[in-house]
This record gives sequence, structure tokens and C-alpha cells, in this order.
Amino acid sequence: MIFIALILIALTALYFYGTKNQNYWQKKGIKHDKPIPFFGTMAKSYLQQKSITEMTVYNYWKYPKEKVVGMYMSSWPALVLRDPEIIKEVLTSDFLYFYPRGLNPHEEVLEPMMKNLFFVDGDLWRLLRQRMTPAFTSGKLRAMFPLIVERAEKLQTRTANAAAKGNALDARDLMARYTTDFIGACGFGLDADSLNDEESAFRKLGIKIFEVRLIDAVKLFLRDLFPVALKRMKVMGKVEGDIHDLVKSILKQRNYQKSGRNDFIDLLIECKNKGLLKGESIERKKQDGTPEEASAILDEMLMAAQVFVFFAAGFETSSSATSFTLHQLAYNPEVQKKVQDDIDQVLARHNNKLSYDAVKEMKYLDWAFKEGMRMFPSLGFLIRKCAKQYTFQKLDLTIDPGVRVFVPLQALHNDPLYFDNPEEFRPERFDPEVFDSRLKNIYLPFGIGPRACIGERLGHMQSLAGLAAVLSRFSVRPAPETVRHPTVSPFSDIVQSIKGGLPLLFEAREISSS
Repeated sequence: MIFIALILIALTALYFYGTKNQNYWQKKGIKHDKPIPFFGTMAKSYLQQKSITEMTVYNYWKYPKEKVVGMYMSSWPALVLRDPEIIKEVLTSDFLYFYPRGLNPHEEVLEPMMKNLFFVDGDLWRLLRQRMTPAFTSGKLRAMFPLIVERAEKLQTRTANAAAKGNALDARDLMARYTTDFIGACGFGLDADSLNDEESAFRKLGIKIFEVRLIDAVKLFLRDLFPVALKRMKVMGKVEGDIHDLVKSILKQRNYQKSGRNDFIDLLIECKNKGLLKGESIERKKQDGTPEEASAILDEMLMAAQVFVFFAAGFETSSSATSFTLHQLAYNPEVQKKVQDDIDQVLARHNNKLSYDAVKEMKYLDWAFKEGMRMFPSLGFLIRKCAKQYTFQKLDLTIDPGVRVFVPLQALHNDPLYFDNPEEFRPERFDPEVFDSRLKNIYLPFGIGPRACIGERLGHMQSLAGLAAVLSRFSVRPAPETVRHPTVSPFSDIVQSIKGGLPLLFEAREISSS
């Protein structure tokens, strides 16, 4: 009897633990779905039936008259933002209340690969951001553009081989290989050659990073459910050794000195040689209200973490955006013709050679790419965590530290309230003469504010160069197996991916010699 009583007590305690905080939004009068014990309102996400993006989209459309909508990630309250002015406050004007991304439950025991510019929060984020910003200036971008061109030419060769055989190519895989090769060259001074080598180790590493195994999904759920007890559990341990060994070998090869290539590894060596990372604290203040000084050491493992995010964020987001743009062009041949005319006219002025200046002049191509990112943003949502008690004045709503907030980009970008006929692929929306400046807090494929993507210009130019390389030589059209409206993979986490890829037929163009 005592044993049975203990079991009942344990189960009761577990139930109360699994439902704690699940009346948070009810108390505050915020509309939300009824939470399920342990799962909150995210059961379909935890069970790999819907991606997190799809869950934010669901909440966005279910409560169309609300400015914010409540969610529960396990027992922890979260908020979906629907109002552009509130979004602006969170991401920009009141950033000091929402500087954490909230992807890490416990910063003090953060696993090594998560100590990077995207995932880390607080003082370490600010110190890294300050040191690394110089790597992404327009001057650095122009200097590395010849490396982009070399990879773009290899992209043309791989596409030509498939076109000659009449075989369909997975546009997602094709553009991922191009981006992987570019990152290998510009980031690490390596020739990844994944465009030629089907068994490229670099390409396999990229796949491994974003592969979501059942054990990974279980870990993420358990970490949300028991954040304190499982605070030391790793979710990126599967690639930690690979990345660290890669960085260690490159540093040793360069004798821990700059190579003169001006790539990402050179930047990190330069940052390390400058000594201790120092700056004003974003987390701590002195008694007089001024910030304390924060500092950190850029050791080898911290360098490896930055390499990890440069590789992961760079290749996955760009390949997603460019391949979806190609998919839309395949189904909109009249738009594709305008894009190709734009590319042809610009290249004719530049001796038919891709260059930094040439790509900058391809305005219609730029609009088409932006339209692709509108319809299917690589990051389907932005996420922040409340750092200290905050009141939304517009709502008379006060939330507590730890509450995560979501900006549902996929829903906002496809809301007819902001974009008429959102299902129509129409690049002219992004003509500066007609683009509504009020949409700048709604169209956010690279984020906005202090935590906007540091590599926006690099990713944008590299993506345009890849698209220009393909579309200058080839036209794209649907393959027999192509799905007009592809399904989002339920395994998608931060970056959206398409279930089954994006197969397309690439046909060589007849280019006039005049």
C-alpha cells in the first residue's frame, strides 16, 4: 500500500509540474488554445507533426482580431506577436528588454557549439557582435567576390551536366552545394568541391548539422520540460568534434597567424590577436546606473563555435531562399523571362562576366529574390526572450522575465492585409518606387534591430550571384515529379525546409552572340 501511495504521490507531483504556469495567459486575459499537460499548446511540434513555424502560423490565423496570441511550450508561456507596432518595439526600440533570443535555457552551462553569435545571449553576444561586425563590410564583400564567381562557374558546370542528360535536379541540393563551396572558400580557405564530389565531406557535414533525428526531437522536448534538471544536456554534440577538429587543423596549418586570404578564419585570428574581448555589459549595471565592463577570452573552442554558425546559418538559409525562388520562376515563365532579360542586359555591359558591380545592377533579379523570401522566408519566425519585466503599453499587458515572444514571419509575409494577392509571385512589389515603407516592420527575412543577421549583405549577394549564374545559362521548369505547392517538413526547426526537396528541370538557353 505504501508503494502504491508513493506512486500516486509521484504521479500527482509530476502532473502538477507538467501543468504549472499553464494558467498564465488565462490570468492575463490573453486568448490561446487550451494547453495539454507536459506538451502545452505545442504537442504537434514536439511529436514532429508540425514545424514550429507552422505552429506560429496556426496561432496567427486562428485569432485574427488579436494583437498577441498566447502559446505554451511545455509549461512555459510564450507569445505570438501579430501587431507591427508591437513587433517594432520588441525588436528595436525596447531591445534592451528583449536582447536574448531565448534559445538557451541556461547561459552559464551553454554547450560549446551554442556559444556562437546566433545562439548566445547577453554580454558574450554583444562582445562577439562588436568584434565580428568588421568582417561583413561592403569592402570585405567586394574583396571576396572573385571567390563567389569561381563557385558560380562550377555551379553552371554541374547544372549543364544535368541539363544535357535531361535529368531533374533538386534545386535545394544544387544551391546547397554551391553555398557550401562558397562558405568553404570564403570562410575557411578550403576547396570543398561539393559541386563536383558527390561524397564531399563538407556537404555531409552540412547535412549532419540540420539532420533531425528522433533522439534530437526527444532531447529538445525533455529540455523544455525539465530545463533545470537537463541543463547540461547537449543537442549539438553530434558535430562538436567535427567542427573543432576542422578549426584546429586550419589554425595549425596557418601557424595561428593570418594567412592573408581575409577569410573568416583570418578574421577570428585577428580578433584573438587583439586580446581580451572588452565592452560595456548589457546585463549588469553599477550602483550609479552605468554599465559594468564585460570581458571574454576568444579561445579555440569559442572560435570553433563561430565557425559552426557561419557554416550552418550561411549555407542552409541561402540554399532555402534561392531554391524556392527558382521553384517560383519555374511556375511563372513570364517573370522568369523578365529576370533573364535583366541579367542579360547587365552582363552585356560587363563583358558577360559576373562581378560585384554587375550583380549590384541586377535590380529585377533582386526584386524576384526578395519576393521569394517574402513567400517562403528561410527563418519562418524570429524569437526573443523577455529579459526583465515588460509592459506592452498598447495592451496594458505586463509579462515576466523568461517569457518567449515569436514574430511569425511566414504568416506576416503572406497576410493580404499587407501584401495583396500574397499567393501571386510578383517581384514588382519590391520596386522602391511602389514599396510601402510601412512594411519594413513586417517584411523581415533577415530580422531587424541590433540582432538582425550580421551576414545579410554577404548572404544576399552570394545568393544573387548563384541565381544569376544559373539563369544566365539555363531556364527552369517543373519536372514531372515537382509539387506546385510543396509541403514544409515537420522536422524543420529554426530554418524552414521542404519535404522531398524541390526537383526542377534545367534547360540550356540559346544565348545571342550579339
